[in-house]
Amino acid sequence: MEKSSSQREQAFDSIRRNYEEICAQIEQAASSAGRSAEDIHFLGATKTVEPELINYAISLGLREIGENRVQELLAKYEEYDLSRADLQFIGKLQTNKVRQIIGKVSLIQSVDSVKLAQEISRISLREGLTTRILIEVNIGREENKSGVLPEMLEDLIGEISAMPAISIKGLMSVPPICDTKQAISKYFDDMYKIFIDISDKKFDNVSMDLLSMGMSDDYREAILSGANMIRVGSRLFGARIYR
Repeated sequence: MEKSSSQREQAFDSIRRNYEEICAQIEQAASSAGRSAEDIHFLGATKTVEPELINYAISLGLREIGENRVQELLAKYEEYDLSRADLQFIGKLQTNKVRQIIGKVSLIQSVDSVKLAQEISRISLREGLTTRILIEVNIGREENKSGVLPEMLEDLIGEISAMPAISIKGLMSVPPICDTKQAISKYFDDMYKIFIDISDKKFDNVSMDLLSMGMSDDYREAILSGANMIRVGSRLFGARIYR
């Protein structure tokens, strides 16, 4: 159902207030971690969010957005204001959907297998592009979650880094839901240690530029633990309406 003008203005006002609050909290967390807010990539996770609301957030200064589903990304693609924002893919990606997003997104954050990387490489090579990716790490070792196990990460990076038309730019993780801030921070700390370890190994065709972790409920803890990219959805756009 189309929003009335008053509903639209209420939604805009809520997003504006949320955006300002998140930016202030990013600045506080970054300062506490001895960094600058400019070092932190604030990505808006836009699953189920209408393009009009996404573009309003972009007008406020949001410069990175991420979609979880290929079908939704394609349906909204022509409506995004990509003149002022960068579009990324942050969800689980099936190999048969790779060809649909290559050239449309600047970064694929959820690569966790040789098979998926090979398809990204193949399609990117065919299109004359180099696709930037993050390797997703299953830091909580959860059976129902995607991501490579930490002890298999180095071998996976070694294989993927040799592929043409693909460039590893860092790591991404979605830790388990935790009851305490201390528990979630432990996972973030572990991810940061892995990130630094891989950085020190200096693989060819690998630059550990991005550590993407932390979402609406825990992005401050993620920044304090070393994240330089956070993925914020409901805290920015409001509670999701899944369909």
